[in-house]
Order: sequence, then C-alpha cells, then structure tokens
Amino acid sequence: MLKMKYRDVVSIGDFTVEEIEGIMDHAKKMVPIAKGEKKSKALDGKILSTLFFEPSTRTRLSFESAMLRLGGEFIGFAEPSVTSAKKGETLADTIRMAEAYSDVIVLRHPREGAARLAAKFSSKPVINAGDGAGQHPTQTLLDLFTIKSEKGKIGGMNINLVGDLKYGRTVHSLAHALAMFGAELTFTAPKDLQMPEHVIKRVKELGIKPRMEESLETSIEDADVVYVTRIQKERFADLAEFEKVSGAYRIDMDMLEKARKDMIIMHPLPRVNEIAPEVDNTPHAKYFVQAFNGVPVRMALLSLVLGVKG
Repeated sequence: MLKMKYRDVVSIGDFTVEEIEGIMDHAKKMVPIAKGEKKSKALDGKILSTLFFEPSTRTRLSFESAMLRLGGEFIGFAEPSVTSAKKGETLADTIRMAEAYSDVIVLRHPREGAARLAAKFSSKPVINAGDGAGQHPTQTLLDLFTIKSEKGKIGGMNINLVGDLKYGRTVHSLAHALAMFGAELTFTAPKDLQMPEHVIKRVKELGIKPRMEESLETSIEDADVVYVTRIQKERFADLAEFEKVSGAYRIDMDMLEKARKDMIIMHPLPRVNEIAPEVDNTPHAKYFVQAFNGVPVRMALLSLVLGVKG
C-alpha cells in the first residue's frame, strides 16, 4: 500500500520503484480532473504555500493549477525580493511562517539542499520544486509518467539524454530514476557538459552502463525517447565553441529522418533553438503533453501527501 501522508518529496532517490508506480497510477486517475472534464473538491479547505526563490513558469503554475483543480487554494510568492528574505530572514524562519499559514509547502531555491533543510523545520509536507543544481523530483515524476503513458513502459526503453547534462538538475534526477526502472541510457553531450561522475556512478550501481556520445546525429538512430535540454551559452568562454555544439544538438526535420518512426521527443522547457518549430507538428513531439502532465502528477502528489483521496 502506498503510504504518502505527511511525507516530504525532496529527492527521487527517497522513493522505491513501487512507490513511483503508485504515484503514476494515482496521477492517471487525475487526468480527467486536470483537463476540466471532471470536478473535485478533494482538497477543499486546504492551502498550498508556493515559495519560489527562483524563476519558474511551468512548475509554479502547474502546482497552483493542481491545487485549484482539487478545490484547494494557494498563497505564496514568485519573486523573493518582495519577501522578508530581502531583510535577511533565514530560510528556516520563512518555512516556519509558511507552515503556520498552510497545509503543504512547495519550495524552489537556488541553494542545493535547501528543500532537505526546509523539511527539517516543517511539520507540514515539503515538496522540492528544484534546489540549485541538485534535485527536481516532481519534474522527474512527470517525465516518467509521460514516458510510460506514451510508450507503455519505462524498463528496456532506450532513452537518450541530450544537451547540458553537467548543470541540468532535471537530467540528474531523471537518469537516477530511469536506471531504477531498468531503462537503457545514452548520454549525448559535449565533453565539457557530460553527465557528472557522481550521477554516472549511481546509475552504474543500479545496474545500468550508460553509453556516452558526443554526436546526436548517430545516437538518435536507435532511441525510443530523446530527452533534450538547453545547452547554456553562458557556460562557454569561446562563442565559436558554443555555436559549434549548439548546432549539433538541434533537432530538425532532417535529423528526424534518421530516427525511429515511433521515437518521442521530450524537453523540460523552456527551449531556445534545440528543437525546430516545425517539429512541433510531428507525432514525435511530446514536450507540450509532457508540460501538461505536470498538473495530474502534482495533483496526485498533493492529495497523497495530504492524505486525501482525489
């Protein structure tokens, strides 16, 4: 039985495969409510605090939408400069205040480990919405949900993570989770932006030996899922070097000719130029479906940690 009541959601590594499967099953039931086809008052009278110390569009809005779809309400901020943190208030004290005003807290913070710290100071559930270059567990859950919904399974799938794998917290959590499910992994990135060694080590400990590639053109051919991330221009001292790798990691119609007919493309968004706009109209494009899936997955998490059946 899935036991989630009052549980913090800090790292994907805190959950078993069976627990993740349970969350995804619950999220599937939430889809009609997330689409507005059904109504729910499951979280009527409950309040969510959204504490976003870093910019966010999809994560914050999907959490707020999830709460509203379940009949709850939310308070919070999306700009830390308007809070008492500007006056020097500690994160611990901010969390204590949010705990007093709400039933569950969602936190995004630039400092790695902030969510784990926040959970120590709150008796209410804390959900990590991204902490620096650390973890982004709810993004990982919606990514897993998308893969399973579109492909029917996760284990055995050949999943190619592409782009800035060094600094992207999204792919760090996702690689860990995919290895837990037994997916085949390919890491496609420039040498300087390849997956961190500690993530590779963890993946290997879980029984998966990832394939390391630099060329998307060759690694796309046998992929079931291509998960694209933005290569961050600001990481390059030499603009010419950036332009060289940036163009090599762009998916366009020509690139798709090398791909399997049923391959799907995912992206945590926002995108810049990694995926050509004309790709949006192909059956491969699943990144906007992926973004929507954040709502039912976060609805499932909110109802589970509050101990309420959706």
